[in-house]
Amino acid sequence: MATIGVVGTTGWGTTLAIITAREGHTVRLLARSDEEAAKLRLANENSRYLPGASFHPAMRVTHDPMEALGGVDLTILAVPSNTLRQNVKDVGEYIDNETVIVSAVKGLEIETGSRMSEVIRQELDGSSSSTPICALSGPNLAREIIRGKLSSTVVASPDEDAAKKAQSILNSSVFRVYTNTDIIGVELGGALKNIIAIGAGICDGLQMGDNVKAAFMTRGLVEVARLGVAAGARQMTMAGLAGMGDLIATCSSDLSRNHQVGLLLSRGRTLAEIRSEMHNVAEGINTTAAARAMAAELGVEMPITDVTYRVLFEGMSVDKAVAELMGRAPTPE
Repeated sequence: MATIGVVGTTGWGTTLAIITAREGHTVRLLARSDEEAAKLRLANENSRYLPGASFHPAMRVTHDPMEALGGVDLTILAVPSNTLRQNVKDVGEYIDNETVIVSAVKGLEIETGSRMSEVIRQELDGSSSSTPICALSGPNLAREIIRGKLSSTVVASPDEDAAKKAQSILNSSVFRVYTNTDIIGVELGGALKNIIAIGAGICDGLQMGDNVKAAFMTRGLVEVARLGVAAGARQMTMAGLAGMGDLIATCSSDLSRNHQVGLLLSRGRTLAEIRSEMHNVAEGINTTAAARAMAAELGVEMPITDVTYRVLFEGMSVDKAVAELMGRAPTPE
């Protein structure tokens, strides 16, 4: 059995802590403060994000990064993308070269457009610069997984041994883990599909029907793949769990935060109103801005991303966004 340190008491971080503890691993969950750690221990659950999901006896919640990360076999980072850089700065000195780091963060850094593994590497450079980094992504809705429903995911790294080590620790009879060396594709697939999920939520909110939604998701995947390949990803990765698989789950489920954002936009809610009411981060919002900037830099056409950006940040109505997409000049598929 392995020892695992999890940074982040998010819904996904807590889920990964619980399901790995259920498999017999020793798990240390790092909270942001002594107060938060004490509250979680007292409740024996993360009542904010996963009410009713009791912590496993093999879990320890702590605010001490040395206790959480010292000597662990696997270090999982599961925080919002906009706080990842600061989190790595805070805990980087406690991460050594013997662990394998797994980024469970699906997003792009809005200021730089960096993928999450790039942010981690930049902040570890000079301290734990040789520590292998993997990315975990796939159709992984936390509220299903915590209930023991079957799921699959991908752990990706150019370091195959690191990916296989993470796979061996995380894989179980209910959580099937595949490996992939295309970390660019796995990270971009996991991040960019959230943009498409916002649009899918708009489709559902406007009751546009299954034909439109299927076409929108298909064209969205083409757009995701186009940017991914331009950034160095493999085309086939986008047809796998981290691309098509994650896109289907996120566009189809009411458990998806990004899908919920789209539903609320279709009802006339503003981005400010939506953000003020959400407890969890909808990564697709910031990712839309980062992906639009990346597409401009790489010269990639992304019409869905562009209109989604204008709906989110420039006040374009959803009806006008739909009309603009449908009014584009016909082209070969």
